[in-house]
Parts: sequence; structure tokens; C-alpha cells
Amino acid sequence: MYDDTPRVDPSARIHPTAILERGVSIGARTAIWDNVHIRHGAAIGHDTNVGEKCYIAYDVKVGNYVKLNAMVYICALVTVGDGVMISAGTTFTNDLFPRALDRELRALETSDVTDETLATSVEAGATIGAQATIGPGLTLGRFCMVGMGSVVTRSVPPYALVLGNPARVVGWMCACGPRLARAAEFDAAPPDVRWTCPRCGRGWGREGDGLVLRHDPHAGPTLIPA
Repeated sequence: MYDDTPRVDPSARIHPTAILERGVSIGARTAIWDNVHIRHGAAIGHDTNVGEKCYIAYDVKVGNYVKLNAMVYICALVTVGDGVMISAGTTFTNDLFPRALDRELRALETSDVTDETLATSVEAGATIGAQATIGPGLTLGRFCMVGMGSVVTRSVPPYALVLGNPARVVGWMCACGPRLARAAEFDAAPPDVRWTCPRCGRGWGREGDGLVLRHDPHAGPTLIPA
């Protein structure tokens, strides 16, 4: 039987103006700020921050150590991995045929998930800049970065930096943030190339068309493996 009772960890902080519908789950030490609306069945992990006026659709899964800035709109069938940052005003979409009327043109189209609703996955460590728009049916790879205001219409490789409308790959990023190489430099690099991050010292290399970690000088476990 479906559990209608919100499951909120005692250590979570919920602003009194926030709306939590039936079956919502909120993890330990997570903060839900003012005028947030979380629809039924959604699950928010631990140590996550949901900024003011965010909307999280029904059954959406948001991971641990996630930052959602103000006014983020997350529609149904979006999954957000651990350690993701989604900046203010970001909008997700999921509709393959976005029309107000149904295919017979006789009634309003349903807002429920159908076989024409496309799922999107934001993988661990990814960053989405302010006011970005994410198209339906995409994967945003681990530790990728979407520039502010970008319109993403294609899946983004892990560690890639994409900008523009439509967004295109313009560089490659370290897991801790700095850009390691511009797209043209990366494309022209030999197979044995190495880049060292000036911020954290991690060493990176090229594998096929993507960036891979070759050396990590930091001993011990991390919240999300690079």
C-alpha cells in the first residue's frame, strides 16, 4: 500500500511555508526553504539544500549533498545524483510533444507521465548554471558543467563544459571546478596527454573522446569519487 505520510528526518529543517505532499521523504540535515513545493512521492536525500520557491515534481529523486538554488523547476522523471549543484532559475523539461491539447484536439493534454514523457538524469557532481534550460530525455554526465543561460538539447559527457543555445562542448573540467582544456586543445591532444588541475593537483588524461582521472593525490575517502 502507498504510504501517504511524509517521512521527514528529525534533523531536517522545513520552513513553515513549504508544501510537502503525501509520501514525500526528506533526509537527515536537509534544509527546505520558504515556499518550496515538493509533490507526492518525491525523495530528497540527506545534507541537501532546497532553496526558496523551488518546485520538485512527483516521484522525483534528489540525492545527497545537493544544492538547489532558488526557483529551480524539476519536472517529473528527472533524477538528480549526489553532489549536484543546480543554480537559480534552472528549468527542466520532459515533454516530447509539448501541446496544450491532446492528439485528438478534444481536451487538455494530461499532465501525468505517459509513454511520451522522457526521463532526464543529472549524474553525480554535475553543475548547472543559473537560468539554464534542460531539454527532455538527456543525461548530464558526472561533474559536467552547464554554463548559465545555456539551452541543453543534447546529452553532456562527464567533465565537459557546455555553453550556449544550443549548448555545445567548449572545454573540459576538473571534478573540483577549474577548466583543464579548451575543446580545440582537447581535440588536438595526443593520446598520452596529461593535464594537472592547478587547484587540487588531480591528474587527468584523454580516453577516446572523453576525460578520465589518471592520478588523485588526495588520500582517503571522498563524498563522491572523482
